[in-house]
Amino acid sequence: MQGRSPQLSMELNRLLLLTSFLLHVKEDHASPTRLVCDNRLIQKYILEAKDMEKRVGQCQALPVLSCPVVLPLVDFSLQQWKSKSNETKRREILCDLALLVGAATGALGQVSEECGARQLSQLYQHANSFFLLLQTFSWEAGHWELSCSPHSMEQTHITSVFLTYRQLVQGKLRFFFHDLAKVLCKQGQGGSRDPPCGAQ
Repeated sequence: MQGRSPQLSMELNRLLLLTSFLLHVKEDHASPTRLVCDNRLIQKYILEAKDMEKRVGQCQALPVLSCPVVLPLVDFSLQQWKSKSNETKRREILCDLALLVGAATGALGQVSEECGARQLSQLYQHANSFFLLLQTFSWEAGHWELSCSPHSMEQTHITSVFLTYRQLVQGKLRFFFHDLAKVLCKQGQGGSRDPPCGAQ
């Protein structure tokens, strides 16, 4: 145990957190509120997104993708965002995540270089985990289907996938969890959550 590297320990901790989260989701639909109500977790995912973006930038000889991948345009107006319902926000982010998951999959099929493939695989796992998480929240009864027409762009640079993911986590997802916390975390631990920078 003493020979375990810090990087391995961090990965094991992340896998334990993800496994615990997925188990909770299966057991109880209310349990994902723990992610919403504990601001440290979303901050952790933001730092991981920045770290993945930095590490893929350090990979040598990343290829230009011969088949472009389609990425969502995740920039948004905070004023317009505040005017939307939580359900509208949730579906919008789900559409963005669906494109990101597809882009990571498409890029993986074109990258043989180990460093880039490893980072793409990690990004896919993170984006897909958020995609599964957001499906557990819904403000509309009954069955629904994801109907998307998000603003998008084609990209041939692998680093653009990581930039888009980091912007999505740092932007829409962070503010969405902050909005959810106002509703879900009032009892018990809501007062311990600090708003994200720039949020009112």
